[in-house]
Amino acid sequence: MDTKGQVVAITAFGVTTPAANQCLARLAEASVDTIVFPANGAGGRKMEQLIAAGEFDGVLDLTTTELADELMGGTASAGTDRLKAASRQSIPQVIAPGAVDMVNFGRPSSVPDQFRGRHFCSHTPYTTLMRTTPAENAAIGLLTAERLSQARGPATVLWPAKGVSDYDREGGVVRDADADKAWLDAVKDNLRPEIGVRELDCHINDPEFAEAAVTWLLKQLGQGGSSRADV
Repeated sequence: MDTKGQVVAITAFGVTTPAANQCLARLAEASVDTIVFPANGAGGRKMEQLIAAGEFDGVLDLTTTELADELMGGTASAGTDRLKAASRQSIPQVIAPGAVDMVNFGRPSSVPDQFRGRHFCSHTPYTTLMRTTPAENAAIGLLTAERLSQARGPATVLWPAKGVSDYDREGGVVRDADADKAWLDAVKDNLRPEIGVRELDCHINDPEFAEAAVTWLLKQLGQGGSSRADV
């Protein structure tokens, strides 16, 4: 399988960095170059722009948290073009629910009044994270399914049953398996049938998850060769 010279985009957040780093290392072993984009709004927008410009051969969209902020008015929204460019470019994409357990706000005083009384944790003195509810995760899952269903190229969804962020581990400060599963259920109910959903009994930052993501993507890259417009 010749993947040398190909370039893959990866999305990461602090709470999914181990997953991104493991994927990066595994892809480097296969001579695939990578660019990691922080899923902080600006990072997602830039990634979508570069995908649309034909700069990537595939996407490991591990961290789709920006969709949560788009729907809930958080500070890390990447806008309404998020999760669209790879589908239009027909490049292979792996989609995962990295950090969809949280919506980002600034200092505690910046949280809109409508969310008072919700479950929050402080990531830094300047970053307040709000745990998403089952209803909100279902809405994020629906949006994910609607956008991914437009894919013209290979696509798959990977689901980590043991948590979608470092804070969402067993005993973690925002762990809510039922809320997480609402995302999965909405994706499965609304995703185009031929796009696969693979459920893994691991955490998103476990090596097993990264291995599954990279193995699938490398298979697609090896079969399809380079798909970048500038090659």
